Amino acid sequence: MTLRIDNVVDGAPLGSHTVRPTLRRSVCVMAELKDRLRADLTAAMKSQDKLRTATLRLVLAAIQTEEVSGHAPRELSDTDVIKVLQREAKKRGESAEIYTQNGRGELAANEHAEARIIDEYLPTQLTEAEVADVVDTAIAQVAEDIGERPGMRQMGQVMKAATAIAAGKADGKRLSEAVKDRL
Repeated sequence: MTLRIDNVVDGAPLGSHTVRPTLRRSVCVMAELKDRLRADLTAAMKSQDKLRTATLRLVLAAIQTEEVSGHAPRELSDTDVIKVLQREAKKRGESAEIYTQNGRGELAANEHAEARIIDEYLPTQLTEAEVADVVDTAIAQVAEDIGERPGMRQMGQVMKAATAIAAGKADGKRLSEAVKDRL
């Protein structure tokens, strides 16, 4: 969208130019979790907690990378931030496992410490019994939708329902194993 503006003084044109209005991007979704991470980063910097500061900086960088990835920049919701945090925690756990296998205990301990810091911002994980209840509920929902008890062919539908019910409180691998056991 462009606007043409003609400058006129006392009826005589002085010239014209084209103006492009700036469009402000309004942000509707506010991520409270992201604000909490920023506030905690400031507190960690003030208390000179080097591990927490470094971890929170890495997490905020991962969140910012996720925000600008794709076709257009976007503000992440708390659900999206939780997904990023889960991914980062999983990376730390895998790195710690590899360091342990290669005899690098000090690096593994550092990765575990970072994972614990990230876990503070994640919702509490469901217990095995709660995961089983979630899967049973998902199976009941799918059975109601299709009119019969679902089998392995409907595992995708059951996983979709179970993932929606768990809402980030259970790892997809744990849910998948529980669904396979129940079907």
